[in-house]
Amino acid sequence: MELTRRPRRLRKNENIRDLIHEYDVGLSDLVYPVFVMEGEGKKEPIPSMPGIFHYTLDTLAEHMKEVWDLGIRAVLFFGIPDHKDAVGSEAYRPDGIVQRAIRQTKEAYPDMVCIADICLCEYTSHGHCGLIRDGRILNDETLELLSRTALSCAQAGVDIVAPSDMMDGRIGHIRKTLDENGYEDVLIMAYSIKYASAFYGPFREAAHSAPAFGDRKTYQMDWRNKKDALVEAGLDVEEGADILMVKPALAYLDVVSMIAEKYPLPLCAYSVSGEYSMMKAAAGNGWIDEEKVVMESMTAMKRAGAKILITYYALDIARWLKKQ
Repeated sequence: MELTRRPRRLRKNENIRDLIHEYDVGLSDLVYPVFVMEGEGKKEPIPSMPGIFHYTLDTLAEHMKEVWDLGIRAVLFFGIPDHKDAVGSEAYRPDGIVQRAIRQTKEAYPDMVCIADICLCEYTSHGHCGLIRDGRILNDETLELLSRTALSCAQAGVDIVAPSDMMDGRIGHIRKTLDENGYEDVLIMAYSIKYASAFYGPFREAAHSAPAFGDRKTYQMDWRNKKDALVEAGLDVEEGADILMVKPALAYLDVVSMIAEKYPLPLCAYSVSGEYSMMKAAAGNGWIDEEKVVMESMTAMKRAGAKILITYYALDIARWLKKQ
């Protein structure tokens, strides 16, 4: 077809632009990450993530009302235990902090989609995502503990488990464990493409999960590589993942687009702590229009092919959408 008019000619007033634009960010796209910790009566700010807090269960209950009233219908729980050990035992304890947060939230808001991050890094004394022996990660030995963690969250009422550890074979192991115990309907959101990124810095403060030695480059992906993402996502699809994820988001939109085109499963983009903190810092200094930059960024993720957006900006976005 021969074009005789430039597309911008069709956008000469705002109502026409709203009528014909292609992508929107809506409340149903958003997942809000929440950090829960032991104790009572505490709501502690996370210095590197302005506006984000650690909540004890009682203050979490108050916060979840705000979340629900704003129209957010999906939350992702991360736990901050009092006790850490070499095997991350608090991760899979039936009455662990995340398991209790799930039960509490489901009791108050049965229709809230509760997602549990499945990893050991917040719970191990060494800060790595799996068992360690002689300074090396033990992939296969870790799978049993990840599956126990996923099962304990399923028993607490979780809707989706989200393994973020990047151990080989964990999706299949978790799927088998859930199915054998009658939790076929619990979905698996796989952190399929998780790069060893410098954008995670604020999160490691928030989750108290920085490695005590070494780094995670032996099991997270090399951020310089793209084709590896196809392999990782393909393996997770074969093992039974229901949702795929790319993490981080903004610096990896080429990967988001590639995975969205290759696989028909719903795709999630995780806009990580570093992205959030950079935008908050720039907005705090008056260098950017926060709302416009955030919405432009989130729309870029949708345009690249993501259906689900995990973002610490979820509550702000909800407020902006209501204002509109």
